[in-house]
Amino acid sequence: MNQDWEDRVTAAWASFDDYPEERAQEFRDLIDKLVAELPEGSALGPFEQACAWDSTGHSDRAVPLYQEALARGLDGYKGRRARIQLSSSLRNTGRAMEGVALLTPELDAPSDELDDAVRACLALCLSSLGRDREGLSLVLGALAPHLPRYQRSMANYARLLVEPEG
Repeated sequence: MNQDWEDRVTAAWASFDDYPEERAQEFRDLIDKLVAELPEGSALGPFEQACAWDSTGHSDRAVPLYQEALARGLDGYKGRRARIQLSSSLRNTGRAMEGVALLTPELDAPSDELDDAVRACLALCLSSLGRDREGLSLVLGALAPHLPRYQRSMANYARLLVEPEG
């Protein structure tokens, strides 16, 4: 879509906190109005609607919309966001294994500012499956580069949490 539309979507999301829980439907209506401007079959429509449902506490309604956006070819940065958010919603709806399957390939994707979010959401999915050591390893590995000291130690500790003892 054009930059004007993207700017209006960005402005809508910037106003999200102006919509308390009892006005969540008004926010979703605002997003729906913007989505109605998109061409038929656009992957952005279901993505934005999924985000709106998800952000207003309805992961169950968001899951099929994220899936539709990805099936329509949403890719790049927004595609990665959709996979992260979908995995979180899957976990919230008791489908953490699907979240793990969706996010694990993202560990090998080209690096960007979403890398830590991938690891955090994957760690939550793993924890929901009782795989806390793997989740902790991911979180420590994501945290290590941001520490003012102990980066090497924390990265090693993260690796040792999942590396077979030998």
